[in-house]
Amino acid sequence: MKVRGIAAWRVVAVVVILGLVAAGAWLGYDWHRFSQAPLAIGTTGQSIDVPRGASFKDIVRELRQRHVSTASPLYWRALSFQMHVSGRLHAGEFALVPGMTPRDLLANMASGKVMQRNLTIVDGWTFADMRRALASVDTIAHDTAGLDDAAIMKRLGAEGDMPEGRFLPETYAYVKGDTESAIMKRAYVAMTKTLDAAWDKRDKDLPLASSYEALILASIVEKETGRADERPRIAGVFVRRLRLHMLLQTDPSVIYGLGASYDGNVHKRDLTTDTPYNTYTRAGLPPTPIALPGKAAIEAALHPADGTELYFVAKGDGSHVFSSTLDEHNKAVACFQLKRCQ
Repeated sequence: MKVRGIAAWRVVAVVVILGLVAAGAWLGYDWHRFSQAPLAIGTTGQSIDVPRGASFKDIVRELRQRHVSTASPLYWRALSFQMHVSGRLHAGEFALVPGMTPRDLLANMASGKVMQRNLTIVDGWTFADMRRALASVDTIAHDTAGLDDAAIMKRLGAEGDMPEGRFLPETYAYVKGDTESAIMKRAYVAMTKTLDAAWDKRDKDLPLASSYEALILASIVEKETGRADERPRIAGVFVRRLRLHMLLQTDPSVIYGLGASYDGNVHKRDLTTDTPYNTYTRAGLPPTPIALPGKAAIEAALHPADGTELYFVAKGDGSHVFSSTLDEHNKAVACFQLKRCQ
């Protein structure tokens, strides 16, 4: 009987050991599958925002609450130990992209590979347009709200500078929580570098006394046409007018001077009412840029096309008719503006 009891105990022990081995093997397989299988992110992608001070437990809880992962927190903890990233995860916003595995996500968090977002400053925007665009993005910290233009320029280290035209239209990458002033500073520095480099390589004998005057002219070119092939010709017209001391007579500058009173149309009274930006009543360039010019407009202002044209008129399809004499110009105006083509 004693022998039988020992044998039965051995059988039970073997069964238990085999069961434990099987369970361990299954857990190992399941954990490996968890670490390699894509998270339940879907096709459009998401992000997870890890605040400062968040614990590993908080991160896993967030993933489970959003049904990105249903795995046990123990699996996540074991994976973090295997990857040697436990206690080394960064705060920030991290992308959750289709096909991403738990291993990928932890690697990104450990290396601080935070999610990059993009903000585009559009060629031809005004400074006010840029401020409104920044204020409308909820992932940017609005640290310039309530500041006037002068206070913003002081914050950017450019005290006394007028802001119009000073920011380069480009697409800027940022991460969640970046401030408006930080993005503005990058755009300001980018414009300064771009303008300085272009000014150093400008055509000789331009009727421009400084790079700031070039910026003003570039802003007018930017607002006059969106066609790349026309920018140097438009710039050429204004450069020749400056040389001949002719009035520039550019409507976009008049419109800028009207400010909030502009109703969508330029009236005869607008052309005769004097403002610092009315180039029908005042000679030379306006006192500041009238928009944020892009690189192409700056290049056009500093490398204008040669020619004899002194006038242009819009055709209504985005292009212009250029004329060298007032008589030719008047005929073009009659045809394309008054619809009295001969």
